[in-house]
Amino acid sequence: QVQLVESGGGSVQAGGSLRLSCQASKYTATSYCMGWFRQTPGKEREGVATLGSDGSTKYADSVNGRFTISRDNAKKTLYLQITDLRPEDTGMYYCAYNRGYNRGACSSLLASAFRDWGQGTQVTVLT
Repeated sequence: QVQLVESGGGSVQAGGSLRLSCQASKYTATSYCMGWFRQTPGKEREGVATLGSDGSTKYADSVNGRFTISRDNAKKTLYLQITDLRPEDTGMYYCAYNRGYNRGACSSLLASAFRDWGQGTQVTVLT
């Protein structure tokens, strides 16, 4: 099991930016899918962005053009660059990893496609 630790959350004014990081505890497979999800109290975990080992990315419509997912393989770190933050972006952001790559599953933005999860980092957008 890969352990994931998120960081970079905080309270930011609407229109601002943040970069979230997700550090993996150990070497991850060459074939994988990683993603960022967010959740607010009383709601289901929502897929925000995913990155496959082939470099393909998928974004939720609500964040497309504002969020960018990327990975530094040498640092075993996944990033989520967030710009033009909106109040509806508030939530706990989770990093997720699944060994093996299936294009359909990875682009589905479904939480059920991922096995390993971090503890989350809180993002609060102030108005």
